[in-house]
Amino acid sequence: LYELFFTKTMKSFLNVGCGPIDSPKIRGFDNDDWKEIRLDIDEGVNPDIVGTLTDMKLVETASVDAVHSAYNIDHIYPHEVPIALAEFYRVLKEDGIVYIRCPDIQLISEAVINDQLLEALYKSPAGPISPIDIIYGNRQEIVEGNEYMAKKCGFTYSVLNMAFSEAGFKARYGGRLAFNGAELVLVAFKQKKTEEEIKKIANPFLPPWFV
Repeated sequence: LYELFFTKTMKSFLNVGCGPIDSPKIRGFDNDDWKEIRLDIDEGVNPDIVGTLTDMKLVETASVDAVHSAYNIDHIYPHEVPIALAEFYRVLKEDGIVYIRCPDIQLISEAVINDQLLEALYKSPAGPISPIDIIYGNRQEIVEGNEYMAKKCGFTYSVLNMAFSEAGFKARYGGRLAFNGAELVLVAFKQKKTEEEIKKIANPFLPPWFV
């Protein structure tokens, strides 16, 4: 009986481009309310589902409460972005959300203008990250043979927000995190929400100093 109740009340999120199973916990999903479903193009990380942003046919329509996408939307070509967002929309339940993070190409461009192409902007678990890594893909990982890390497009916040709007997401909330590795964050809602509802749902996923 307890197991049945627990299964019914737990929400599920699809972690797109999940990476290794020992990856850091994701803020907002790091509690017992959420069950993670791992999807990745790389079979080597042992995902639950092998797939890509543009082809998630193994994920049932309207089957998950949320989609998490971190630093992978920029690994597809611009013309593929609407296809990926349509897939996000398809797999979400009617009241589902997307929590997406990606590089802030606007801030990165400012660093390039200042002739800082090879200078470290911040330190990641994989080591120092420079603008060239963010624009074209992490050099060390590509050298090691992980060509999935190559970058094919980029986003400013307004472009990211517009893409989700055009994909049919009725509400969006997020912005630029200049003090967190030149990052953009966005929480997109499949249904319309009041401003109060948007912030209540989105805030657990965002850094405390964002709100």
